[in-house]
Amino acid sequence: MVSAAFCTSIFQLYVCAGFVTGLGLSLNLQPSVITIGKYFLKRRPIANGLAMTGSPVMLFTLAPMNQLLFDNFGWRGSFFILGAILLNCCVAGALFRPIGPATVPAKNPKEMPAIETVEEQLEAGKSKLPGLHNEERGNRDCCENFNKYLDLTLFKHRGFLIYLIGNVLMFFGFFAPIVFLAPYAKHMGIDEYSAAFLLSILAVVDMVARPVTGLVANSKWVRPKIQYFFSFSIIFNGSCHLLCPLATGYSGLVVYSVFFGLAFGMVCAMLFETLMDLVGPSRFISAVGLVTIVECCTILLGPPMGGIIIDTFGDYKYMFIKSGGVMVFAGLFLFIMNYYNYRTLAEEGERKKCEEAKKDDGDLSKEGNIQNTELIQGGPETVPLRTEKA
Repeated sequence: MVSAAFCTSIFQLYVCAGFVTGLGLSLNLQPSVITIGKYFLKRRPIANGLAMTGSPVMLFTLAPMNQLLFDNFGWRGSFFILGAILLNCCVAGALFRPIGPATVPAKNPKEMPAIETVEEQLEAGKSKLPGLHNEERGNRDCCENFNKYLDLTLFKHRGFLIYLIGNVLMFFGFFAPIVFLAPYAKHMGIDEYSAAFLLSILAVVDMVARPVTGLVANSKWVRPKIQYFFSFSIIFNGSCHLLCPLATGYSGLVVYSVFFGLAFGMVCAMLFETLMDLVGPSRFISAVGLVTIVECCTILLGPPMGGIIIDTFGDYKYMFIKSGGVMVFAGLFLFIMNYYNYRTLAEEGERKKCEEAKKDDGDLSKEGNIQNTELIQGGPETVPLRTEKA
């Protein structure tokens, strides 16, 4: 961001303010989200909601400050000051305390359990033979090492695929209304500072909505079915955009900003919590990376598509209708598919219990037959019948 203050062309701004700044922000966000998942378990939704509150705080302060900085220092001075503010993230990152695994006392080699299964004996025998299946073992180790950092088997996870498809659809209309809210107000004849103040109103409501949503999501009634709550928040967000064209003045845009901030905060507070609920803490790191890689495409295409719609029709309301329709469709998709996922998981669980019960019954019957055979073979001989004397 600081280097963007010294740019002399649009291409240099793309590189400095776009690529380099985006890379730095991604390296800032992902470790923060992952660290929350490692620190908290019981109250993780509340922790996520509180941690995500920082974004609306900055949005609330930066919305009017950006205009003030531009008027007093120009765009170069604005980039320089904003970059200096972002450098404080280094201090916040230095305060993270890593949590390592608990130390386990060393075991006596004599107390180590012996190899029991035939497969383990064969693997142990192969490992002792030099040069045996070195190529196969090397390929397997390479795949295992790669999956430690980016687990591609998540694409076989049904819940993860549902979440990924729904979020890809959602992000086509998630950020475009924020980008075009202030220009829409200016298009309606509202002054620049009042238009920028709409983003401040949105940020204040968002700042309150995120921790409150985390508190609600952590309750015993909502957390077991948090996926439905997430779907509802997306539908609510899209409905706000669909109703935005009904606002004909500044007061209408203020009401829209309030509801938009509430819906936006609800979605952001549960965005990563729902992912961890689906894949679990052990696979969450890879899941965040894969989701971010795929979602970046739609995040990148959403605002330009909105701009194309505005240029085509010459009106902002069609952009809000497009964003709202896409988000309502994404929310309905997640709601229906999560219902299917929950129902399928319940059926699979019942089927597994039945199979285990049948297996246990079969084992018990086999044990009973073996015991009966042992009693017959090892029991006392039968006394022959006496012949009756005439």
